[in-house]
Amino acid sequence: MPSEQPDKVRIDRWLWAARFFKTRGLAARAVSGGHVHVNGERVKPSRRVGAGEMLRIRRGMVEFVVEVIAVSERRGPAKVAAGLYRETPESLASREAAAETRRLVRAAAVKPPATRPDKRERRLIRSFVRGE
Repeated sequence: MPSEQPDKVRIDRWLWAARFFKTRGLAARAVSGGHVHVNGERVKPSRRVGAGEMLRIRRGMVEFVVEVIAVSERRGPAKVAAGLYRETPESLASREAAAETRRLVRAAAVKPPATRPDKRERRLIRSFVRGE
C-alpha cells in the first residue's frame, strides 16, 4: 500500500512539520493568537493549507513570509522541512536587517562590570555621587 501525500493539511500540523514551531500545540496557539495569516487573512488552526498559498508567520520579533511548496503531515529532518516552503526575498532581507539592528543595539548597550568595585573604586564612586 503506497503512502500518498495529501494535497492539503491543517495549518497547525504544517507549521509543526515545517519546523516553525517545536510542538503542534505551540503552532495551534500561534495560529489562534493571530500570529499566522494565510493569504493575508487570520485563520483558525483547523484551516487546511495547500501548495501555492502565502503564509505570514510571526515568531517573537521575527516575521517570515513564505510560500507553501509542499505539504506534509509528518515532521522529518530539517532539510526535508526546508523543502516544504520558499521564503520570499523581501522577507529574508527584512529578517537579516532586523537581526543586524538587534546585534548593533546589543553591542552598544552598557555592559555591567565583570567584578564588584574594590575599596578604591568605591571611594571614587562615592566622591563622584556626592559631587566632591
